[in-house]
Amino acid sequence: MKSCKVYIAGHTGMVGRAVVRSLERAGYGDVITADRCTIDLRDQRSVQEFFATKKPDIVIDAAARVGGILANRNFPYQFLMENLQIQNNLIDSSLDHNVQKFIFIASSCIYPESAPQPLREENLLSGPLENNTEAYAVAKIAGVKACEAIRQQYQKQFFSLVPTNLYGSFDTFGAEKSHVIPAMIRKFDEAKVNGNTPVTLWGSGRPFREFLHVDDLADAVKFAIENKMEENLYNVGTGSDLTIKALAELIQNIVGHTGEIFWDSSKPDGTARKLMDVSKLKNKGWSSSVELQDGLCKTYEWYSNNKKYI
Repeated sequence: MKSCKVYIAGHTGMVGRAVVRSLERAGYGDVITADRCTIDLRDQRSVQEFFATKKPDIVIDAAARVGGILANRNFPYQFLMENLQIQNNLIDSSLDHNVQKFIFIASSCIYPESAPQPLREENLLSGPLENNTEAYAVAKIAGVKACEAIRQQYQKQFFSLVPTNLYGSFDTFGAEKSHVIPAMIRKFDEAKVNGNTPVTLWGSGRPFREFLHVDDLADAVKFAIENKMEENLYNVGTGSDLTIKALAELIQNIVGHTGEIFWDSSKPDGTARKLMDVSKLKNKGWSSSVELQDGLCKTYEWYSNNKKYI
């Protein structure tokens, strides 16, 4: 298995970088990556020519246009169309060039807003999606279903991993595109530097969220490469959650900010709770290992060492 050619699409992103690190540490000797100058994943011809040249055995689709609630609300067309273009080209080229295994990285936003907790793989398409991330979710659902169709029609190992909220090194910390953890880390750090000024956070702080360190997801990808995956869809998470308020206080303590926290309830909370049922993957032999406190400390350390470049 470790002699296979593994192409990681999206290797410059947080997930792709983590997968590259994980596979190289594990001894995979032929990990294929390509920057945007080499391949435009939105262009069908570019992707087909790349596959014809490189002939990968395994493909990890970690390429996507991603962002937080604000970015999703402001750019729904780009989140829908660019993600459809990227994943469709990768999936179709993988089928055309006889890729042995294709792993599609989906998102927990594919599940309905009102789905019962914890979220099970069977909840897919059982109700309306959360409004703020609907365009991104529709694109991801299309990718999941494309892999499922190939699996059914061609009996190939095309399947999807559905991670919960991710965080870690190389996350996006900019104000316009960041998710909750990097946004909080940056806000608390900047407030600390400016004399522990107050920090204002979106929403009420009451929603519950689950968070997975990106290194855990990368380990799950390696597990999926090395094992036969009988199902089309697998949740990847920790199986535990906490309130956004508790998360904020935890990050505030790690950063060392001692000022006040204000909550702007005029901003959206999003779904009240998003907890993953991770029993399907756990029963196959994989579970997360990075505790939230440790993962947040590692992430803040990385941010502190790299913030001047961000």
